[in-house]
Amino acid sequence: MNFSEYAKTYRPFVEAALEKYLPDEGMQPTTIHRAMRYSALGGGKRLRALLAIAGCQAVGGDIRQVEPLVAALEMIHAYSLVHDDLPCMDDDDYRRGKLTCHKVFGEGLAVLTGDALLTQGFYLISRLADVGVDGDTITRVLAELGQACGTDGLIGGQVVDLESEGKEVSRSTLEYIHTRKTGALFKTSIRCGAIIGGATDDQLDIIDTYADNFGLAFQITDDILDVVGDEAKLGKAVGSDERHVKATYVSILGLEQAKQRAQGAIEAAKEAIVTLEGNTDALVSLAEFVIARDH
Repeated sequence: MNFSEYAKTYRPFVEAALEKYLPDEGMQPTTIHRAMRYSALGGGKRLRALLAIAGCQAVGGDIRQVEPLVAALEMIHAYSLVHDDLPCMDDDDYRRGKLTCHKVFGEGLAVLTGDALLTQGFYLISRLADVGVDGDTITRVLAELGQACGTDGLIGGQVVDLESEGKEVSRSTLEYIHTRKTGALFKTSIRCGAIIGGATDDQLDIIDTYADNFGLAFQITDDILDVVGDEAKLGKAVGSDERHVKATYVSILGLEQAKQRAQGAIEAAKEAIVTLEGNTDALVSLAEFVIARDH
């Protein structure tokens, strides 16, 4: 099963979970609920949710038990995009082919929308009990997600990214930024899916290797697309990194070497999961999609 087939099969599960767990826009205060739904239901690849499902499948778990998790992951991802697009951050006007949250609802409400999406995402981890996940596993998932979103994860990566604008950045600093800003949520997505699926410590070690290489390849490909991508397919302007004088894998390695590095990371990711006993077809398809994508 290739990525498009896998996504066609499981994306409806993700969208239904988001519809179920997002506040109805008719509820007071209606404006922020409209903004939350505008941001979280605005399309996207749903990679983090699909990784969680695939991680659960790879260790023989029941994907019905990751329903609240996939909604939580996509809400947390949406929060990060809403804040990332703000004028004080990357100052982007378009996301996924439509106006960014702050362009539609204003900067103040966009900040609160991101806060609300993050908060709702963490609340949903408690709802794992509704689908039969035991308390110890819920606590473990909560800890994983909290670390991935904190100062040693997403937030920390964004801080160093902001501080690095306009400066000459070493490759080690660039890797620090992206293993946290981008890679941390990818890694926790697949880990949490696998943990809910009953993964052993040895299986999680294998999944970690896969996730680290997956995240690296994703970020390198993002950097490549910011240089050579099609704006119509990306749904946002290209050249943002250059405008903000940001270091990227392309600026440090060059375009061709960056492509080779991404391909090498994907091969390492696929090789890592050969010994997993569950169904790893989805993880292979997701990895291959990462560097073949045009958006």
